[in-house]
Amino acid sequence: MHGLHLTADLYQCAGDARHMLDAGAIAALCRAQTAMAGLTQVQERWVKFPDHQGQPGGVTGTVLLAESHLAIHTWPEAGCVTIDVYVCNFSADNSGKARALMDGVIAAYVPGRVVRQQLMRGDIGPDAGGGASAGEGDWALETLTPHARFGWRATRREALCTPHQQMELLHTPQFGKVLRLDGRFMTSEGEEFFYHEALVHPAAMAHAAPRRALILGGGDGGAAEELLKHPCMEQVVVAELDAAVVEAARTHLQQVHRGAFDDPRLQLRIGDGMAMVEHSGERFDLVLMDLTDPDTPASALYSDAALARMKRVLAPGGALVLHLGSPVFHAAQVARLSQSLHQRFAIVRCYGLYIPLYGAYWGMAVASDTLDAAAASPALLRQRLAERRLPDLRYYNTEVHPALFALPNYYRDLVQPAQRPRAVRLA
Repeated sequence: MHGLHLTADLYQCAGDARHMLDAGAIAALCRAQTAMAGLTQVQERWVKFPDHQGQPGGVTGTVLLAESHLAIHTWPEAGCVTIDVYVCNFSADNSGKARALMDGVIAAYVPGRVVRQQLMRGDIGPDAGGGASAGEGDWALETLTPHARFGWRATRREALCTPHQQMELLHTPQFGKVLRLDGRFMTSEGEEFFYHEALVHPAAMAHAAPRRALILGGGDGGAAEELLKHPCMEQVVVAELDAAVVEAARTHLQQVHRGAFDDPRLQLRIGDGMAMVEHSGERFDLVLMDLTDPDTPASALYSDAALARMKRVLAPGGALVLHLGSPVFHAAQVARLSQSLHQRFAIVRCYGLYIPLYGAYWGMAVASDTLDAAAASPALLRQRLAERRLPDLRYYNTEVHPALFALPNYYRDLVQPAQRPRAVRLA
């Protein structure tokens, strides 16, 4: 009885109406998804309930699997569906197939909101005693490359299909609440300071007095919270595309933003950040690209044209900060972004650190025509840190600052500016 039990509650379903009302259509959907997931159907049973008081009746059904079962109940009058998938893992690990089945059925209903739960069932099997403990949850995994993935135990998952992306809130024993977008880990309560402090403070401390900053993305509020620690900061604009991310952060991730959204210096602008950059006459001392990874739907914001637009909104002495990906797992991407920055900025300083949630050494960069973040002396950094009295720093300090820019050779080789061909003088 060792296995994985998944449930999902679907709300505001906008898919094919037959999948709410027609037992035959639902049965066909489940048979197709069961086969695609690689599970084995044994038998099925479906019941269509009669209309009641002018409201259409729903459908209840079960597909019996050799591995266990799939069950569905629809509430067409409310646009809701509940789904239940259980697989036994006694002779083989069917967890991936269970998730594929669940994801396929959910997708067909096009829900506006999804609440997921999962439970590891029993401990009798060939690996008894070596698996997850009761209540410990199951693995939430992220693929770094086609050949590498990593993950964290998640005891509970809540999911929402926003107009822009798939958003999940994972509850983990390691880092508390974790935000995930389109299957990528974004931030967590327990270790967000690694990423946010490293993204913000190297450039902010190198700048004599940053007063205005723009964050593209950053809907979790973590980068804004770090910028607002600088007493010279007068305005932080957060240009976030997805309002649902901000709402989830306000509700669930207080340990990440720590009330930054309520600071009067923060201005939240929901919408296309690139459009704002294109049409705004504003200038900023710091522009931070706190976006999803360059190989996600945010890829357009990392294009050569987009980086050129970012430069136009920088004030004199200003700097652009962005993350590049992992030099270990995304070497070609890191090299491409570095070269694009070198083509547009006089000074490009790449740096890196290990970020626990991302499972890898991660690359970042500060680009400017005048500000050299790597050249700030220890004495100057100590002076500014004493003057600004930044509270609650858990990663960044004056000794860490230069260490961030001390690159291992393999990373240094990736981000060296391309050598331009020399002109040949003819005799």
